[in-house]
Amino acid sequence: MNGESQTVEFKTKWKDDYLKTVAAFANTSGGVIKIGVDDTGEFIDLKDAGKLMEKLPNTVRNKLDIVPSVNIEEKDGKKAVVLSISPSSMPISYNERYYMRSGSTTLELNGKNLADFLMMKQGKTWDDDIEERAGSEDIDPETVEKFQNYARERLPLLAMEKDHMQALEKLHLFENGKLKRAAVLLFGKDPACFYPQAHLKIGRFKSITELTATDMVDGNLFRQVENTFDILSSRYISYRTVFDGIRREDIPDYPMDALREAVINAIIHRDYLGTSAVQIRVYDDRLVVMNEGRFPPEVPVEKLKTEHISRPHNPDLAKVFYFAGFIESWGRGTLKMVEMCLESGLPEPEFIEENGVIKTVFRRDIFSEDYLKGMGLSGRQIKAVMYAKERGKITNREYREITGLSDEGARTDINQILGKGLFEAKGKGRGVHYVLRYAGD
Repeated sequence: MNGESQTVEFKTKWKDDYLKTVAAFANTSGGVIKIGVDDTGEFIDLKDAGKLMEKLPNTVRNKLDIVPSVNIEEKDGKKAVVLSISPSSMPISYNERYYMRSGSTTLELNGKNLADFLMMKQGKTWDDDIEERAGSEDIDPETVEKFQNYARERLPLLAMEKDHMQALEKLHLFENGKLKRAAVLLFGKDPACFYPQAHLKIGRFKSITELTATDMVDGNLFRQVENTFDILSSRYISYRTVFDGIRREDIPDYPMDALREAVINAIIHRDYLGTSAVQIRVYDDRLVVMNEGRFPPEVPVEKLKTEHISRPHNPDLAKVFYFAGFIESWGRGTLKMVEMCLESGLPEPEFIEENGVIKTVFRRDIFSEDYLKGMGLSGRQIKAVMYAKERGKITNREYREITGLSDEGARTDINQILGKGLFEAKGKGRGVHYVLRYAGD
């Protein structure tokens, strides 16, 4: 028999304390509690099954105000009571506390997790709520006009609206004379007056603990996106110069459109009930975009590199960025980031969720030991690639010296590296040497 799971729990006997599990099932996706079954799923023969059948519906209804389905299940002459709970559209509390299921565990909700849950059950999100403290005087007309210009293709009629508050009303961000939080974040003169956490930090790190430069980006979200990339491109991103004939091209460490997608994703998906800013951490070998938040259950982290639906944590923010042409609405943002990195000759970005933080990690080049190992290179081939990375080139003789291979073995290894597009041969005859092949070469 299958074990316990997100929707199944086994109990050898009934205790009223198990009502918190009933509430958790109702608050999540529903589920069943089998009473008279041990942890391995074996029936132990519940002697009071009949009495429990009569007692449980009343107990659950009186304590939780929901009506479960109760049945008797029999196996090898042994009885168990099966309590089935449907998902509830309303939040269900037990002793004034709220619970949800996470895997096979029942968790009590507190703090911002509880606030998010209650808003979700009300059909609302944080960004869709009214900001009572803000008024039309807090809106920046210049940002609204910029947005109208951005949205000219997708919302041509809105682009013609002369009244800024009417424009916000048509976006459903201004209702009954009151601004929503999304309006303040997107178009406010100074959103930090209302949400001190709504800013972005950029830092250059030599190590996880050693910070060598930092910038703070304030203002509404449109200004943050614009200023972030001005700062990144001028102070934090390095460029490599390549020539196509007489034409010069400066290629950044990372595809800027992929970084832009990651930063906007962080802004849209961040948990604004948290206290941390969106962060961009720039290291010598990688760039990390971080924000507080969690991926929705429908789109776990392992699905981000496959076709998936779009479920933004702040749908009003996502909607406006979509109308501005900054993002798509099809859930293709992460796929586009992968495509852009691969087209630039870089490793795929990594998407990580841990301890309530979402990270997107971009690697600066493919010449890292972990990535080369993933490409199928042997230990000696990786050693040779790293040698060429450090010294600018490697010859057949140097390859033999650092690996101990024969001339024929070195040629075989080098040809395999050439075949993977990592080396490029330069020179002729005895002057042949190999250099690393970078994106754009």
